[in-house]
Amino acid sequence: MEFQSATPAVVVAIRQRDLLNTWLRLYLRNEDDLPGISGYEPERLKEEADDLVYYTIEASCTPPVVTIQSEGTRMSSAYGAIGKGRRLDEYVGPRLAASVMPVYHLCIERRRPVYTVSHLKDGEGREVEYERLLLPFGHGSTVTDIIASLKTISMEGRFELRDLMKRTDIVNSPSCAGRDRPRPRKRAPLSLGLVGR
Repeated sequence: MEFQSATPAVVVAIRQRDLLNTWLRLYLRNEDDLPGISGYEPERLKEEADDLVYYTIEASCTPPVVTIQSEGTRMSSAYGAIGKGRRLDEYVGPRLAASVMPVYHLCIERRRPVYTVSHLKDGEGREVEYERLLLPFGHGSTVTDIIASLKTISMEGRFELRDLMKRTDIVNSPSCAGRDRPRPRKRAPLSLGLVGR
């Protein structure tokens, strides 16, 4: 899977942009070290709890092991199961792991936020956008934690979230979205670069 570098302006959801901007402020204080998760306190963190998933990272393994430590209730519904304490690759299963895990591994490898948009269909055939923002945290240059903001939205209004990820093959539909939410195009996920870098 190929990735494109982009500026933070590509993040569409206002609350995800707030999460990213808070991460960037912490990062810019000391660009040699990753932000620590204990210092990460966005204004709307509690409001976002249902859309956030916390992971711990075992970076000494190859590939790194990503373990779910908590799970937003919306994503539990989308995957049809609770994942706390499970390895992410086992939780999503082999069919989705091929497209999900490279995104997390890129975040760990580059020590930068990663943002993707996938275009899915619910059980009724309604189009749903799945926006994923991964924020790396750690000690020094080692990623020890990731916070994922996982948003689902449909321009058609209502949609069925339950088991959305079980019904959908996101392997074939990664794409990027701009401010105007264009129709799906076969484009690579984004690795967010920092302005001036």
